[in-house]
Amino acid sequence: MTSHAEPPADDWSLVVPLKPLARAKSRLSPVVGGPLRGRLALAFAEDTVAAVLACPGVRDVLVVTDDPAAAAALAALGARVVPDVPGAGLNGALAHGARAVRAGRPRARVAALNADLPALRPAELARVLAAAGEFPRAFLADAAEIGTTFLSAGPGVELEPAFGGASRRRHLSSGAVEIRLAGVDSVRRDVDTGEDLAAAVALGVGPRTAARWARAAG
Repeated sequence: MTSHAEPPADDWSLVVPLKPLARAKSRLSPVVGGPLRGRLALAFAEDTVAAVLACPGVRDVLVVTDDPAAAAALAALGARVVPDVPGAGLNGALAHGARAVRAGRPRARVAALNADLPALRPAELARVLAAAGEFPRAFLADAAEIGTTFLSAGPGVELEPAFGGASRRRHLSSGAVEIRLAGVDSVRRDVDTGEDLAAAVALGVGPRTAARWARAAG
């Protein structure tokens, strides 16, 4: 007999998408060029995944990427990695990741999280997950309050990701509840531009990003 009991509060699976490193973070080109940009993008993802895995509310992390170097590095941290089979952009990758999680655990709580949160704090993510658990679908806007860094779906609810550009408005229109919490800046601080990177560094980035940025800036 199948049970439809609610999963425990620490049963979150997070899906993290990462495009091939050679194409990642093109808007950082004025600050970091060539191969260094790809290495910095990988450092962002490594620090993000390490922080997620250190969060007590998280059961596991699934990374969707076709980049073999990134796949190896993130698997070494403890993430499960699947290829981007749909090849249909960011939202296609996230939907694919959510399906991969629920293929094994149909009632899993699933959340999508950006791979470029190098200042991410596990305790702040735990607060966001706790708030998200109160709603069927919920999201957290980025620091600019235009995009989205986090989107969740509870048991039996489709993720319906609409990331990219002005995604805050799209997620609101889709019926997802916006999470409004103070003191979770690290979960909102994604990095696309040099100004974003400076803001993340001011918050305090993880060790891999700090090391790569020191080499790139030096």
